[in-house]
This record gives sequence, structure tokens and C-alpha cells, in this order.
Amino acid sequence: MAVIIDHDAELARAGANVTSFWGQCLFLARRYPLGAVGFAIVLIFVLTAVFADFLAQTDPTTTTSKFSLAKPGTGNFLLGADFMGRDMFSRIVYGARISLAVGAGAMGLGAVIGISIGLASGYLGGWFDLLVQRLLDIMQSLPLLVMAIVMAASLGPSLRNTIIAIAIPLVPTVARVVRSSTLSLREQPFVEAARAVGMGELRIAVRHVLPNTLAPLIVLATAQLGSAILVEASLSFLGLGIPEPHPSWGRMLSESAAEYVRTAPWLVIFPGLAISLTVFGTNLLGDALRDILDPRQRS
Repeated sequence: MAVIIDHDAELARAGANVTSFWGQCLFLARRYPLGAVGFAIVLIFVLTAVFADFLAQTDPTTTTSKFSLAKPGTGNFLLGADFMGRDMFSRIVYGARISLAVGAGAMGLGAVIGISIGLASGYLGGWFDLLVQRLLDIMQSLPLLVMAIVMAASLGPSLRNTIIAIAIPLVPTVARVVRSSTLSLREQPFVEAARAVGMGELRIAVRHVLPNTLAPLIVLATAQLGSAILVEASLSFLGLGIPEPHPSWGRMLSESAAEYVRTAPWLVIFPGLAISLTVFGTNLLGDALRDILDPRQRS
């Protein structure tokens, strides 16, 4: 037998103010500790990206030959220097800005296109739905990374092209999630009531159906953010992503992994840790959001 937990009563027993925003945050952090850890990790990287100009005191593209392969802690090089004498700390900090910008941009673009396609496919149905679903099947027949490599190779390396190359493979997943929700929502009584009062089909779809599909999309978007960051690092590692002189975690690994992994391991360890922690944090946050937004997970 399912036991329904009264969150407000639990907060009251704990002496917290249930109407307080921080009280709610504290309760959620206690109930979903892994989600809180994921949120903290993501928040740290977001703040690092936003305040990169203040955190990094040196230009990430400035080279100093005499400090080539300087060890961590040498002089002002907190995390050491690469083979060109560039400050690794500055490159990691500015790399967070690049990775999060690409991840958020690809996620947003893929979500906008996927929502439009999925909403139209699920709401209109018929031959249009059949045609769209077959096209999505073709797109999903290739793995995300493979399709992103094909797109990046076709478009060429640049920040804008990298965002597009990652966004397009994300479209089918978003479209299918929105379509599945739309198929069930379009038969609900509130949609019939909207039609009965003479409301147009487009307004019904955008005003009443779309807002009810947002809960699963929030969870999906969080998971796709981590996937987009990982794909961007993979593309940059292969030389198809962010070009020089922009600092990219994947390009840092590409430049150092083969030649300097034994003589200067910090060139591989720190970018690898940045990628791993960011993806790990987004996955933990996505799992917690799924539990919070899904009523079936609360019992």
C-alpha cells in the first residue's frame, strides 16, 4: 500500500518555514541528497563560466615558452602550464564557458525544433504524423555522436556550427517525448471544452497542450545538457569542434593525451575531471528532477 508523504507537515515538524523558499530548498536537499550534489556541481561550473574574467587572471591564449610544461604550483600556474606555456587554470575556467555555451545552445535549439515537430505531429496526426515519425526513425538510426560527427564534418569547425551539429541529433528524442504527451493530452476533456467554445486548433495546441508537456521536457533537457557537453568534447578531441584559439576541454585532451600523458599528466587529468564532473552533475540533477516532477515517484 502506497504511503503518501505530506511535505508541508514534514517541514512543519522539522521546524522549517513551509512558505519560505529556502525552507523548501533545504527540504528537497535532504530528501534528494544526490540531486543536491548534482545541483551544486552544475552551479559551480555555471558560476565559473559567468565569472571567468574575474577568476582567471591570465589570458588563456597567452603563451610563455619558458614555462612550457610547468608543474602545478609553479609560480602563478595553479594547475600548471601546457606545452606552449599557457595557464591551465585559465584554460579550464574559460573552457567551462565554451562547454556550457555549446551545451545550452545545442539543448535549446534542439528543444525548440523538437517541440515544434513533436507538437505538430502528435496534435495533427494522420499522414503528417506518419511521415514525421519515419523521418525521425531515420535520424535515430545513427547514434548521437556519429550523427554529430557527420554534421560537424559537413559544416566545418566553428562555435555556431558545433551548436548546430549537436542540436540536430537531439531533435528526435525531444520530438518523440512531446508527441507521446500530446497524443494523450489531445483527448482530454479540457481540449474538447476549448474546441466547444470556438478556440482555434493552433491556440489550443500552444496554450493548453504544450504547457502540460513541459515536466518531462525539463528532465530530458537536463540529461541532454550533459550529453551535449560530452559530444562537444568528443568533437573537439577529433578536431571537428571548437577551433583554436578558443579553449575547449576536448581539444586540451586531444593536444596532450598522446604525447604528454606520462611526462605531464596534469594536462590530461584536469580537463578530464572537468568533463566528468560536469556530466556527472547534470546526470544527478536530472535524476532528482525526474523524481520531483513525476508524481508516481513521490509515493
